[in-house]
Amino acid sequence: MSMPFSCVRSLLCVGCLTLPLVVSAAPEDREPGVYIDLGQAPHSNADTDSLTLGVVVPWTRRQSVQGGALSFYWDFFISQWRAPRPDNMDKRSYTQIGAIANWRYRFNQGDSPWFAEAGVGATVMDSLYHTPDRDFSTTFQFTEVLGFGRNFGSQGEHELSLRLQHFSNAGIKKPNPGENFVRVRYLYRF
Repeated sequence: MSMPFSCVRSLLCVGCLTLPLVVSAAPEDREPGVYIDLGQAPHSNADTDSLTLGVVVPWTRRQSVQGGALSFYWDFFISQWRAPRPDNMDKRSYTQIGAIANWRYRFNQGDSPWFAEAGVGATVMDSLYHTPDRDFSTTFQFTEVLGFGRNFGSQGEHELSLRLQHFSNAGIKKPNPGENFVRVRYLYRF
């Protein structure tokens, strides 16, 4: 599956324009959820796309913090990356599994449908990632994520977010070029 970056941008724009038109409720962030996530590494030489399926599992109740509310959840996922081979002749698939510990800040004493979040975690790929301009030296990678988004629906059960995610082995072994993704995520809470 190859999804041009312009498609990801278009999905994000449509979502952001239609979200204010939908009736929203502030969600509890205490319910588990499932998600689909589309991403792309935006550098010029390696058109790497990703499709991710995951589960979020809340861990703590909201705590009042600085005019908002802070909560914590686990994110477990499986991802498929499609990247050009080093010879630029074709694309290759890489499968990745991972877990991320996330902290979410919800605005307006926790009553806002808007949120910001950050997380750190670890992943493992089925093989070494090689593209025309990037060579990973380990299948194990750390990951960091920053995101913002909004819930919608009568109970706040739907969620759309934009996320920036980085992968690297933190210098465990060289080379360590890392990879960055821009991601659009749709999540549904039960």
